[in-house]
Amino acid sequence: MLMRRLRPGANVVELERLGGVNAAVRQHGKPDLICLDLRLPDTTGTSGIHELKKLFPDTPLAVLSASPAADAEEGCIEAGADVYIEKSAGAQEITSAMRALLAAEGGFEELSPTDNKLSKRQKQLIVMLDRGLSNREIADELGISEHTVKVHLWRLFRRLGVKSRTQTIHYARTHGMLTS
Repeated sequence: MLMRRLRPGANVVELERLGGVNAAVRQHGKPDLICLDLRLPDTTGTSGIHELKKLFPDTPLAVLSASPAADAEEGCIEAGADVYIEKSAGAQEITSAMRALLAAEGGFEELSPTDNKLSKRQKQLIVMLDRGLSNREIADELGISEHTVKVHLWRLFRRLGVKSRTQTIHYARTHGMLTS
């Protein structure tokens, strides 16, 4: 329902099982965004993430789960999910995270991993990461949701060609983005 509101007229395809993905792609084409519930009848744990990322490595994948982030988020991100969103987050936060993922679509792919053309927000994030701020602290300081912070970090990591906060800070230091 949120996706239909977010992108009126978009072809939103709902599947009850991961096993229906190939048929859905044949019928509707490659997805622009994948929203995955971890509790599909034909998946276990993060197996669905692994399977979908094998099929669609460049398609943003959001996990929407009833499980608390503390229980499953790290494993999902390590498996290849771009963002983990608790269903209890509420429509506004979920919409904000989805909008950010969809806005990322194609917005930076033309840049090389070493391109230093970062947005103002991305430069802010690097400084905040260097200060050691958590996602919650970054969200509070910027006045955005924690989910939106995660999406911004995902976009930053993709732009720089890194996979973690530590790699981001190292990259920023070795490329003169941080002065100390």
